[in-house]
Amino acid sequence: MRGYIDTASLFHWWFSQLLNPASESEHGWLILGLGGWLLWRNVRAARGNTGDGGAVWPAAGALAGGLALHVVGFVAQQTRISIVGFLLILWGILRLGGGRRWGRAAAFPLAFLVFAIPVNVLDSVGFWLRVWVVDASSAIARGAGIAVLRNGTQLLAPDGSYNYDVAAACSGVRSLTALAALSLLAGYLSFRGAGRRMIVFIACLPLVYLGNVARIVVIVFAAQAGGPRWGDVAHEVMGYGVFAIVLGGVLGWASLLGRLLPERSAPGMEVVFPQNASPDELGEQTGRPVAKAWLLAAGFLTLASGAAAFLHGVAARPAGGAAGVALSAGGINPVELPAFLGTEWIGRSAEVSAVEREILPADTGYSRKTYVAVADPRRQVFFSVVLSGRDRTSIHRPELCLVGQGWTIVESERRSLAVAGATETAAAGSIPVTLLRVRRELPTPRGRESVPQLVAYFFAGPDGPVGGHADMVRRDAWNRVRHVRADRWAYVLLQTDARDGDAPALARMEEVLRGVWSGLALADGQP
Repeated sequence: MRGYIDTASLFHWWFSQLLNPASESEHGWLILGLGGWLLWRNVRAARGNTGDGGAVWPAAGALAGGLALHVVGFVAQQTRISIVGFLLILWGILRLGGGRRWGRAAAFPLAFLVFAIPVNVLDSVGFWLRVWVVDASSAIARGAGIAVLRNGTQLLAPDGSYNYDVAAACSGVRSLTALAALSLLAGYLSFRGAGRRMIVFIACLPLVYLGNVARIVVIVFAAQAGGPRWGDVAHEVMGYGVFAIVLGGVLGWASLLGRLLPERSAPGMEVVFPQNASPDELGEQTGRPVAKAWLLAAGFLTLASGAAAFLHGVAARPAGGAAGVALSAGGINPVELPAFLGTEWIGRSAEVSAVEREILPADTGYSRKTYVAVADPRRQVFFSVVLSGRDRTSIHRPELCLVGQGWTIVESERRSLAVAGATETAAAGSIPVTLLRVRRELPTPRGRESVPQLVAYFFAGPDGPVGGHADMVRRDAWNRVRHVRADRWAYVLLQTDARDGDAPALARMEEVLRGVWSGLALADGQP
């Protein structure tokens, strides 16, 4: 499985993402179409060139490098790396069959297709973009006298007349990718120099932010003036307004740049070889090295066949890794969390939602409880373990789901939580974690109150715990590639109320973690 899609096919995964509205990747079809048009345009513009020769080593390097990237991406379950490898292979084929003319003509169009690849890192970019858009929009609305309330990524009226959640699409994560691609295309078509093209491209970044702030502000103003109905109309209209603001700004900037810093020659397809050039002027003899090309093609097909057989074996092979925590008797779920932690804490069952079970792969394991202090039931710590199956996408960064649940992340830091009696996997009796300080506005008898909480999470693998998602992804990818080992990583999360201060909240989390981890962690020498 690759990213919640049960397939080993690169193309099936890629096009399934483009067809799925939830992936926020529908703009990929536009990118694919523009890439094909650019290739046709560039080849047609260079048709008159007679020097079509060139060495075969650039094509050989592209074919070999692309095949290596595909193998690494498949084994590491990083399909995006495989797609980059495929694009590199495609360029190598065009360079081998059409010489330098086709190689130069295809370079930008194929690189442009990178914007059609769904990239999870945009979730992180989109998260911060959502936060910045909400911050700016709420500040502008309040400055204009509108008493809008903020709840995570939601903006709502005090009387409840409207409630808008600034989702990823509204924050600009979708428009960021599409408009960045179109801005790069505008620079490519307007200028020949890489410097001017990059200046036009960079201009889209602040414009995307400003456009989405304008969208949210207009929606709030419309809802305040005419109720939810006007707000819904503004939401639809400003979806196109963002594109008008960004593209208009980019094209205007490109036009101004062309006037302020005009190029010496007109824009267009860069000529690869001068017509009627002699072999000496070209630096090499014209004509295709046909024998070398055929030999290279045969060698590549042989390597590709061997790689296909190897990857088929990898896909069919049972997972060779180990779980990051102790397992229950069934081997799918982590061990049941203890019902009592000494005489101080009682564990209450916390059910896994049907949505989680539906979205995550079937071999994902769960174990969670809410621990309540016997002496003071107000002191509670939520403890959750999600154990990945064969597919690494069973687990993810909690920053994304926390914001979706209405929490506002105030601060994030790396630290360690003390674990008395920890195993050798937790160095020096502590576990590295990512600590989040979050807030959420909740109704109380005294009105709406901003409730602070602390969230700590880490990922536990058979080689020990790591405190960040990126660390887990890097280690998991290395084990899959270097050792062909698909480990089952445990995503461990603790959450508690922090209205009594950070120090007591941290103390509660450490106390519960100490009580649970001794039974959850792998024993010394356990695989």
